[in-house]
Amino acid sequence: MKYMLLVCGDDTNDASDMAPVEPWVEELGDRGVRQHGHRLALPADAVTVRVRGGEVLRTDGPFAETKEYVAGFDILECDSLEEAIEAAAKHPVATVGAMEVRPFWEDEDAEGEIRRLDAELTDAARSGDVERVIACYAWHAEVVENGRHRKGVEALRKAREAVGPVNREVLEFRVHVDESIAFGHALIRTDGNLLRVTTGYRNVGPRWLIVHEHVTEATS
Repeated sequence: MKYMLLVCGDDTNDASDMAPVEPWVEELGDRGVRQHGHRLALPADAVTVRVRGGEVLRTDGPFAETKEYVAGFDILECDSLEEAIEAAAKHPVATVGAMEVRPFWEDEDAEGEIRRLDAELTDAARSGDVERVIACYAWHAEVVENGRHRKGVEALRKAREAVGPVNREVLEFRVHVDESIAFGHALIRTDGNLLRVTTGYRNVGPRWLIVHEHVTEATS
């Protein structure tokens, strides 16, 4: 599970004896726990933006004037909250500031939704229902099929209308979800052709849609 680690500095504490952060970064990176992270500029460089009555209100400075401030962030991949807390406790800033550990919001069943989307695509292709096929794609989707590139649902609609019903059979399908994007790798048989299909998905609000699809003939 992914956790956001907010590194909070405190100007009232003396950080002159704080240990360097680099060994912590290197150790967690080597273990595959730390996925990404970076320092942030000082609060004085922040800009706070609000919209009230349709008017954009800009205030130079942080959202709140406090002695503690977010000095940086790290994204951790941990098996449990306890593991994330242990990693946070080893961060040098924890000795002079504070570390806020917060889990990422998780989709209840992102992989299941994507598999249902693929099943819908299969049913629509078999019935030759072009509109149901198109509904599985984002409006700006890009499809590369055996070297031929199509961009946008209108181009895809014309191509599907020219083909008609397709007997699509999914032989293998692996899905990897990473927050609001996902990737699928499938082996598909269509009317005697064996194809490898790599698909990019994006969560566009209430549902997942295909944003990129790359289709090639399977060699093995």
